[in-house]
Amino acid sequence: MQTEKVRLLIIGSGPAGYTAAIYASRANLNPVLYAGLQPGGQLTTTTEVENFPGYPQGVDGNQLMEDLRQQAERFGADLRQGVATQADLSERPFKITIDGSKVIEAETLIIATGAAAKYLGLEDEKKYAGMGVSACATCDGFFYRKKTVAVVGGGDTACEEATYLAGLAAKVYLIVRKPFLRASKIMQERVMNHPKIEVLFEHNAEGLYGDNGVEGVHLVHRRGEADERHYDLPIDGFFLAIGHKPSSDIFKDYVQTDEAGYIVTEGNSPRTNVPGVFAAGDVADPHYRQAITAAGSGCKAAIEAERFLLNNTSNG
Repeated sequence: MQTEKVRLLIIGSGPAGYTAAIYASRANLNPVLYAGLQPGGQLTTTTEVENFPGYPQGVDGNQLMEDLRQQAERFGADLRQGVATQADLSERPFKITIDGSKVIEAETLIIATGAAAKYLGLEDEKKYAGMGVSACATCDGFFYRKKTVAVVGGGDTACEEATYLAGLAAKVYLIVRKPFLRASKIMQERVMNHPKIEVLFEHNAEGLYGDNGVEGVHLVHRRGEADERHYDLPIDGFFLAIGHKPSSDIFKDYVQTDEAGYIVTEGNSPRTNVPGVFAAGDVADPHYRQAITAAGSGCKAAIEAERFLLNNTSNG
């Protein structure tokens, strides 16, 4: 199998990966970045991004990622298409297999593979992506001021999203498939006592409808029961809050992860339990999952990688 030696390998091409590439290139680390399954990351599935600093009029998600890509390229980052399919982090240099056919031997590694939002699996979720379907209330809630929205989920994240949206929207429905909320007691109380939030227990979303975007959701109450009832609920936005899956599987034998699969880092740093391996962006962030926090962590990872290389020069 073909092998190649690099000083710094970055896996992932969202805000974290590209920002790491910008900083690492300017530090003359000659980084090689593999874009992964979704070049540009989750932001390429978003239409308008209004909360990224420096774009007073907002910016299309694809355009933002293209700007970051060009900036990394300008400083000499080696940006490539390809997916990391296997990892051996047992010793340096770390060995990462790309597309099952090439091995990169890296002195340092930045994992910026992101986390994918979990969806219900409805065809309509794809159909209305960016047209009323969202997996991030903080990103897209602003577009639903004084409108009616629905949030799917029953855990802390769903309750937090519903409460956040209730500060913007006229009405928030929380669609919960069980007869109870799984959220912490304080979050349950906030939701149940909020005048703008209505919890729909024992409800499942079966589809969405609308001509030029989401106009409503097809619901079933008490699915499979004798008193099962189907009806349509008019809404303007449909928010998924049923969790995220970090793209960390191939690294789990070596780096520490939490029960959900997020890579655990030391304190407020991007350092993992493996010296020379750093994690940045959503793959190591179960809390914020914002483009700006991902970019910031990419900056930190590149600076840490530079310091590590200065202190751990290899003859290889």
